[in-house]
Amino acid sequence: MSAKHLNILFIGDIIGAPGLQLTETIIKNYFQKYHIDFCIANGENLSDGKGLTFDNVAKLTSLGVNVITGGNHLWDKWETRKVLAENRNVLRPLNYPRENPGNGFIIYDLGEKGKVGVINLQGRVYMQPLEDPFKMADWALTKIHEQTKVVIIDMHAEATAEKIALGWYLDGRASAVIGTHTHIPTADARILPAGTAFISDVGMTGPYDSVIGLRKDIAIKRFIHGTPYKYEMASHDVRFCGAYVQVDTETGKALKFDSFVFPAFG
Repeated sequence: MSAKHLNILFIGDIIGAPGLQLTETIIKNYFQKYHIDFCIANGENLSDGKGLTFDNVAKLTSLGVNVITGGNHLWDKWETRKVLAENRNVLRPLNYPRENPGNGFIIYDLGEKGKVGVINLQGRVYMQPLEDPFKMADWALTKIHEQTKVVIIDMHAEATAEKIALGWYLDGRASAVIGTHTHIPTADARILPAGTAFISDVGMTGPYDSVIGLRKDIAIKRFIHGTPYKYEMASHDVRFCGAYVQVDTETGKALKFDSFVFPAFG
């Protein structure tokens, strides 16, 4: 018999070694605080800010992360294609062309606790032209709901409006719609009227003495000069961002929802 509810932790975009080291240091605290049954982390920036490696996956798995989601930066490292092809628990956005390696959703079996569906989507506003994430969500939910009502969606998108629209569109059909990609934690975490937990962006787990993870001096040159500069990660003021959602396993509705930043700002 499955549990009456599941406690799920979602870790915001982990940025390189600084973000991974902090995750390793404090993840157990959040597992204990929220009595976590299932953990998801966005890992598209794990390898020096671009893509992820087999070693990255092994490390997160050893820390208790069940599923790793991604986004557009997955493709910046060639090894990531092999990682996606060989690891079913590492997702890439579902709405990329099917010829790409990897899976866009998974139904994860927790045994007696039940099953959790995870869907990875990518927005289209100010990003690559891809398949419609709204319709792809419809399709994936039809498949997942045959086995479980518990579904967490990572909406990796640039535009806040697109994320919010997806949250309202899926209200009552997904347990949570959690925004990633912009690396800035938003203050709109809430449970929508029909039971879907939503936040526009859960924030990044990485160095905040930066411009969304990039060294400040390099980012400023990019804007002033209008030309590319080599990407170099920052390393200071590292913070851990995430969200906790408790889900009713029978209805799939969110019962509790909380977002956090550690250390807190201010």
